Amino acid sequence: MTSNLEKFGAALGKAVKETAKTWNDEKPDAKMYRTNMRDVPKVEGLKREDGWIDMQVQFLIDKKSAGADHVVGWTVLKPGASHENHRHHNCDEFFIVLKGKGHIITEHGQEPSGEGDVVYSPRGCWHGFNNTSNEDVVLVWGWMGAGGIEASGYQVHPESHK
Repeated sequence: MTSNLEKFGAALGKAVKETAKTWNDEKPDAKMYRTNMRDVPKVEGLKREDGWIDMQVQFLIDKKSAGADHVVGWTVLKPGASHENHRHHNCDEFFIVLKGKGHIITEHGQEPSGEGDVVYSPRGCWHGFNNTSNEDVVLVWGWMGAGGIEASGYQVHPESHK
């Protein structure tokens, strides 16, 4: 007859063996994702009332394309275009101004911005960008912590687009 202590020891031993086996299981190799900007469609359906004013946006890397828990994007803002004051509740954002100049929207109002500027907005921080020049502005940007717009917790500022 097996005692409760022996039954417990056997169950514990079995659990430890099963756990150790999973440690040794081969995990599938991580796979590189590669695309070309020419092959990535522009995001459709970005609405003016949601703060997307005359912007050309591409999600180069995201959950949908690469299974990523972040987004790397490319944006072209034509003269007069704007990404109005907004925030993300679930991710941090950065952008780099590759070409052109305009104004960053900050908690202190608008501040001049140009080529080479690197801007970081932690989650919950209001931010945006206006192209106030006569040339295109090109931004590369990313969201850390969200693989798409729905997951980002995007919210346009209630005072925007009025």
